[in-house]
Parts: sequence; structure tokens; C-alpha cells
Amino acid sequence: MSEATKVTKEQVRKTKVESYDISRSDETLHLATDLAKFIKDNKLSTTVQGKEFVNVEGWQYAGSRLGIVPIVDHVINVSNEQEIKYQAKVTLFDMRSGHTVGAGFAICSNKEQGKKFYQEFAIMSMAQTRAIGKAYRNILAWIIRAAGYEPTPAEEMEYGGNTPTVQQPAMAAVSAAPTPEAPAAMKAIAAEPAVAEVAAPAYASASQKEEIIRLLNHPLITRPEKTKMLLNINRLDEERATQAISKLKKAIDDRENGTAAAA
Repeated sequence: MSEATKVTKEQVRKTKVESYDISRSDETLHLATDLAKFIKDNKLSTTVQGKEFVNVEGWQYAGSRLGIVPIVDHVINVSNEQEIKYQAKVTLFDMRSGHTVGAGFAICSNKEQGKKFYQEFAIMSMAQTRAIGKAYRNILAWIIRAAGYEPTPAEEMEYGGNTPTVQQPAMAAVSAAPTPEAPAAMKAIAAEPAVAEVAAPAYASASQKEEIIRLLNHPLITRPEKTKMLLNINRLDEERATQAISKLKKAIDDRENGTAAAA
């Protein structure tokens, strides 16, 4: 009897550690301690002017421990002839309540210092990354602060630039002769990828992602299945999202009727 009681308590303890409740201050303070160790052990922070800023992976870890996952709502191309620029919006979905609990907007441009020669896909990807960090920052900044870090995602600090400004005049002087040809060449190279990006398959819609998450919350879907799907949800295009929804529904239906099926 005592051994059974011991096992039960151990299971309860592990269950509590596995997921925290953002509405309980005592649990979130424990999360701050856990978060500080995770960020340090995995080197998920960036030092800027002597201060530590958490990378987006650290913010995602904090969100995952609270059952809050990011969904990319849209990525909009707002470029013009002189600039490659993308705007992204990300919402945060609480898997406990089934509701949206936050959102974040961000942009990225090749006009930013250090990004002059970034390809278009990299600019688009960074806009999404920043939006994810911003969305989490809007609701979890105090937890990151409690963990001992600055409450701003490291990716937002990149506006400060990675190259010392004192080097720029020297570079301009050395390359003075070929400078007129360089922008024209870069525009010619960038023109073709831009068409490819526009023609790429559309990503899954927000409603499709919400339906997938709703189905993943069904008790008959296992934790490994849920984790695998959530890690790839933002990579799904509309067709694959439709297939995933159909497959999840079938798996749930089969399991409710006693048939062992893999999601």
C-alpha cells in the first residue's frame, strides 16, 4: 500500500512539472527557475551591450511549458523596387482553454543593417521568427524577467546592426569603382526568387491550424503524436493540412470504435 502511494505521488509530481498553469503565480515562478536553467544550459541567449536577451527558442520553450503554441496567421510581402520587406502576424493558442491568448506583429527588411544581401526567403523567415518572439513577449515578458533576462526577444535587438558603423566608409572607399554595377546585379538576381516565393504553395490557414490543434487535444491522440504534429504545423501547406485533419478524424473515429489506428 505504501509503495503504491509512493508511486502515485511520484506520478503526480512529474505531471505537475510537465506543464505549468499561467494563471497560478506559484507555478509560473517555478517555471522561471526551470527556464533560467534551460536557457543557460542550451545557450539560448544573446549578449547585447552587457545585457542578456533570450532567443526565440527560449520563448518557445516557456510557451510550450504553459501549453501555449504559436500559429502563423499570415506573412505579407510589402516589398517595393528598392526594398525587400515582409510583415508577419502570429497568434498564440492556449491548448488548455482552446482560445487565442495573444498575438504579435513583426517586419523584416533588407534595409536593416547587416541584412543588405539577405535572400528573400530569409527576410520572410525572420519576419515570422520575430512575430513569434513578439507574441510570446506580450504575455510572458514578466516570466522571462523573473528568470533573470531582459524582457525583449533577442531577434528584435538585431535592428542595432551587427557591423560597426566605423567600417562602412572604408568599405565604400575600397569598392567605389564597382559600386554602380553591384545594385543592378543584386536586383537582377533577387528578381527571380521573388517570383518563386509568390508562386509557392499557400501555407495552411489559421482555421486549418486551429482545427488540427482541436483534434490533437482529443484524449485518444497520444502525446508523441501531438508533439510531432505541433512541431511541423507551421510548415504545412493547405493540401497537407487538409490531409492531416482527415487523418486525425479517422484515427479518432477508429479508436472510439476500438480499432487501433495511427494518427
